[in-house]
Amino acid sequence: MAEERPPAHGSGHDPDHRPLDERDHLVLRSAEQFKALGHPVRHRMVNVLRQRPATLRQLAHALGMSKGTIGYHVRVLREAGLVLLAETRQVRGGTEQYFALVSQTFRLHQDAAVGPEFLINAALGEMLPAGPGQASHTALRHLWLTGTEAHALEARLRATTAEPCSTDPTRGEPYGLLVSFFRVNVPSLPPDDEP
Repeated sequence: MAEERPPAHGSGHDPDHRPLDERDHLVLRSAEQFKALGHPVRHRMVNVLRQRPATLRQLAHALGMSKGTIGYHVRVLREAGLVLLAETRQVRGGTEQYFALVSQTFRLHQDAAVGPEFLINAALGEMLPAGPGQASHTALRHLWLTGTEAHALEARLRATTAEPCSTDPTRGEPYGLLVSFFRVNVPSLPPDDEP
């Protein structure tokens, strides 16, 4: 019997009035949300729950922690509006609770107190060194673009990151993609004086 449900697709909001945007991304804005996501265990838990709803026992097994510790972190995520009780099932004389993310994707609100550094730090916490034969690529480039070129590149990057991707762990290994397009503080040299 379900006690809480994820928002209906395309509804724009869920029954608890969590702010969802037009693509059903949970819009992160509150200090409580960022504090909840800023803890490494809870951050990993959110990534595990992107695969499917799970019980405390399943989360404890996946994360190698006790059910009590996992229960505490699930409670913090629920209080921050990031996780909900998706359903309950009767099993061998007891009740199992399945927890799910309120949205598969999160987005930073433009007025959030944190910015891209929050996502960059999250990515750094997830990064594993590439092993032999594993795909990996990190690069930092500086581009000089007109306003029109910058907006066109931003649109291409947004389209690329909006493409659906699999969260099925049976399909392979998890990889992260961090895309950041930003203005940089690189001074420009004056024109070269010709003799």
